[in-house]
Amino acid sequence: MAKFLEQADRHPIAVASDELTHIMFGMDATASREPTWDHASHIQHEMFNAVATHRSLAVQLCFYRGFRELKTSQFCQSADELSRLMSQVRCQGGHTQILRLLNHAAKTHRQTGLRAVIFVGDAIEEKVDDLCAKAGELGLKNLPLFLFQEGQDPGVTRTFKAMAKLSGGAFAPFDLNSSGQLKRLLAGVAAYATGGRSALNALAQKQTELKALLQQLPPT
Repeated sequence: MAKFLEQADRHPIAVASDELTHIMFGMDATASREPTWDHASHIQHEMFNAVATHRSLAVQLCFYRGFRELKTSQFCQSADELSRLMSQVRCQGGHTQILRLLNHAAKTHRQTGLRAVIFVGDAIEEKVDDLCAKAGELGLKNLPLFLFQEGQDPGVTRTFKAMAKLSGGAFAPFDLNSSGQLKRLLAGVAAYATGGRSALNALAQKQTELKALLQQLPPT
């Protein structure tokens, strides 16, 4: 963890450019999330692989855990770099801090022009009205949320769906036992962030999960 923080402090937030697409990869790192965290650290390469060759992807890792602990990394421009940072993190018990994560996303958006926020989680322990209000604010800033839910909590499902719609993004459930599902979802968001609906549509022709994402997104 010390290495993670040292690397994050050493690298300032990157400046946006026409050739660089910035997205945030947010995750719940409380105790119950460790299986998902380990899984995601191995399959997030697909985000980078899905990007068109004429553009580059820069991904910032953001997670919460423990007692009011919210951490962010520098922007990573390779899957190996992001995977290395994720491997240094261990999940700890604590309450959800989704609103803090979204507030950080709004601040980062002003600095870099984020194209999308991905969030992976299974629980909500905050005021739903506050989360939906923030999602709506991000929608006004053209910052869509892509919310991926593990588990089947109906309250989480309703809230994630509402937040995704308010932000102009999309929601999808996933199951760690379904081979490759989260990997395809991450790739779909990366394609959309860099190439818009047409890029996502190209991937969606072969992948049912991505067709469901595409149907939720506002028309261009």
